[in-house]
Amino acid sequence: MAALTSAIIAIVALALGWITIEIACKPCLEKGREAIDRSLDPNYDPDDNDDSIRAPLNQDQQHPHSDSDSSAAIAATSTTKIV
Repeated sequence: MAALTSAIIAIVALALGWITIEIACKPCLEKGREAIDRSLDPNYDPDDNDDSIRAPLNQDQQHPHSDSDSSAAIAATSTTKIV
């Protein structure tokens, strides 16, 4: 009878621990579950999202090596060690 009581107490303790973790970490777990659902969805395309967080920071800036002054730009950013 003692073994049965111990087993029941252990199962109840595990259930209460699981519920506690679910309640305490609910926002994090929801985000993780949503990410898993998206990754398992064959119709989900991440390129369809309009996330401004992935937009380039400097959209108006030209490519640094596209103009003829690229050697001057490289020379301006090079460092020298003075002994």
